[in-house]
Amino acid sequence: MDNIITNKVAESGIITLDLSTYYPKGSIAIFDLKPYLFMELMLKEKDYRQALQQTDWSKYENQYVAIQCTADAIIPMWAYMLAASYLQPIAKEVVFGNEQQLIETIFTKEIAAIDATAYEDKRVVVKGCGDYDITPAAYVAITAKLRLHAKSIMYGEPCSTVPIYKKIATTKKSE
Repeated sequence: MDNIITNKVAESGIITLDLSTYYPKGSIAIFDLKPYLFMELMLKEKDYRQALQQTDWSKYENQYVAIQCTADAIIPMWAYMLAASYLQPIAKEVVFGNEQQLIETIFTKEIAAIDATAYEDKRVVVKGCGDYDITPAAYVAITAKLRLHAKSIMYGEPCSTVPIYKKIATTKKSE
């Protein structure tokens, strides 16, 4: 009797997709409008515009930036737009929200850019554990992306998966 050890997972044709590959790489910064408010309560347009002109924007260069206001104040929409107009030419990406929302936005954008046709009629396992805290938004985005192409989608590791989706084979009736 042969004692040959075979790797059944490798022979199964299952493709492992590790979402951490698409996790935002680079520095993340927060641009908070709170310090630009008068008494941290209200925004004065003239003062705000002057303060933005005097801001050292180079510290946001080539970073992912989330614009937010941590003060409990009513901020006019144009104030966020004005900050974005300064940040956009130098930052990698500018979004409204907190750090978590920034990560989700970038992550979802990266997943949207995946060529899902590479997974056409393949059995795909979306890796469940890793070094990054991957949000449910990323798992939902990759499922929606792959469902149109993959033969099956599973969650976990190739040796222990949770089935998520399986394409039902359709047969054509002959006339």
